[in-house]
Amino acid sequence: MKTTRYFQATRTRPDRAGIADAWIERTIAHPEKRFVQEDGRIRCWAAVPEAEGRYLRVVLLSDEETVHNAFFDRGFVP
Repeated sequence: MKTTRYFQATRTRPDRAGIADAWIERTIAHPEKRFVQEDGRIRCWAAVPEAEGRYLRVVLLSDEETVHNAFFDRGFVP
């Protein structure tokens, strides 16, 4: 999985350290919602059953493969 330095730095935060790579990869491969931002970055959301069904948001760079951010999105409404 390709990642940015920003992602690597935020991955150490306590609220993000428990996010498994498999969850990120699954969200990218099978998003329940996908949105392309004006800057070309792509947001993907998917529920993670292993995390009590919370929704994971993964932000990719415009190359559609480099992970820039990943976090549980408390405000997401499916």
